[in-house]
Amino acid sequence: MLNDQFNVELMSFNLNNITRENVKGLSPYSSARDEYVSDGSTMVFLDANENPFENGVNRYPDPQQRSLKTILAAQKGIKEENILLGNGSDEVLDLLFRAFCEPKQDNIITLPPTYGMYKVLSGINLVENREVLLTAKFQPNIAEIKKVIDEHTKLLFLCSPNNPTGNSFSTVIIEELLNSFNGLVVIDEAYIDFSTEESWTSKLADYPNLIVTQTLSKAYGMAGIRLGLCLASAEIIAVINKIKPPYNVNQLTQDKAIERVSDQKAVQTEVASILEEREKLIETLKTISFVSTIYPTDANFILAKVDDATLRYTQLLEKGIVVRNRTTQPLCENTLRFTVGTSEENIIVITALRALSN
Repeated sequence: MLNDQFNVELMSFNLNNITRENVKGLSPYSSARDEYVSDGSTMVFLDANENPFENGVNRYPDPQQRSLKTILAAQKGIKEENILLGNGSDEVLDLLFRAFCEPKQDNIITLPPTYGMYKVLSGINLVENREVLLTAKFQPNIAEIKKVIDEHTKLLFLCSPNNPTGNSFSTVIIEELLNSFNGLVVIDEAYIDFSTEESWTSKLADYPNLIVTQTLSKAYGMAGIRLGLCLASAEIIAVINKIKPPYNVNQLTQDKAIERVSDQKAVQTEVASILEEREKLIETLKTISFVSTIYPTDANFILAKVDDATLRYTQLLEKGIVVRNRTTQPLCENTLRFTVGTSEENIIVITALRALSN
């Protein structure tokens, strides 16, 4: 169990203590569109110097994406004030750095092998990235994480299900980290829709230091529109809203997202198909002579250990198949990551693997 010092620190968790000083005094940019509540159908807009001739996108988009947030809040069982939307998850993650991390002073913790943008964003924002390797079973190493935490540690990133390993982190371990870390715990749930694990959004009210990020790029098939979600307490969302660009989510993205999230049946059908194809691909990989390990996955991809990842990657590329060579990542020597495609695409992959296995 964690020591008393950490438990006392959590009891005194105060968002104000970890928010950057320059952000505390900021007021978010406010347009006239923020100052009324209306669907706009009876309004005459003469406030923003727009071209008045209607073409569907001549007006600035709703800066708070209210129509989309209303749908998302109902589906996720939270309030609209608990949601911030961004231009992809990358913008959401960058906003966290800019709101809470002082350049050249604060630090974050990441758990390799993991999503590479955390490290990239730490470099861009001049914030130290303290890396703590996952265990051999790809779980957070609590003892080692505790060793690197200090008074300047602001963010702890947990990608669950994890990319590139595919597994979900232990609920007990995550709870222990939430209860012991006096900064913000960011759980990246980009792949949660492919998992049987419950989303941590159901725990937002229990942990004031919890942030959940999600995306429409994976299960929802909307990678091209770039829409990321930040789900947290109203207090955390209010801080991030101070620095969010006023029109960061364009009108075309909002319209397409509303259309997609409103059709849950289609999304669920596609997810079910991906999960079915995932099992077929796993069963095939078990029969391939050069595959030695297939790691458990709760995502729409499979990590497999092979005899020579660079060789097999090149061979598949020559057959017109692009996978991801993860051999340079910690704990991932000689591994390939296979995204689950359509039935037709997977037949091509399976045929190629069998040919190479002979």
